[in-house]
Amino acid sequence: MILVIWASPNENGLTAAAKDKILDGISVAGVEAETIHLNKCEINRCITCEDGWGLCRSEGRCVIQDDFTEVYDKIISADGIVFVTPVYWHDLAECLKTFLDRLRRCETAHNHNLRDKVCMLVACAGGTGNGAIQCLERLEETLGHMGLKIKERLPIIQFNKGYMLPALCNAGTAFALHIYNNNAENTAK
Repeated sequence: MILVIWASPNENGLTAAAKDKILDGISVAGVEAETIHLNKCEINRCITCEDGWGLCRSEGRCVIQDDFTEVYDKIISADGIVFVTPVYWHDLAECLKTFLDRLRRCETAHNHNLRDKVCMLVACAGGTGNGAIQCLERLEETLGHMGLKIKERLPIIQFNKGYMLPALCNAGTAFALHIYNNNAENTAK
């Protein structure tokens, strides 16, 4: 199963359209996908308990009771992850940053459940499109701290959306087939 995590308050905008095209491509490959819309989740910011490190360091879990643990568990069980975010001021959506801040604490300090998990990154910038590349770089750096393997980075901007949105369907298919083929090879070994 591929988990598509997306963040945008606009359910009919460019980010939602990109997410839908990726899901179409995953479906073409015959692979199951699940979406998580982070804007619909209750995920609070890290409270840096116990002088900055709490149970995230000692036990690999967060003390805050919200939707974080459920999303984290789904990420762990997924075969691959797609992150789709709008670009705000050359950076990713705030709710995605909040989630990744807490995820990084659990992963890098204790768990390491996501090491070598493959993912695809999509940044959707409106207006001039400036900042899409920087957003992808920040997202890749954050995920890299946790050992995730980035297979694709796709900037979608107003200039290229006419040809990139259809291409996202092919990207979703290629990503799903990559995961399926790798899983089949590993099972055969």
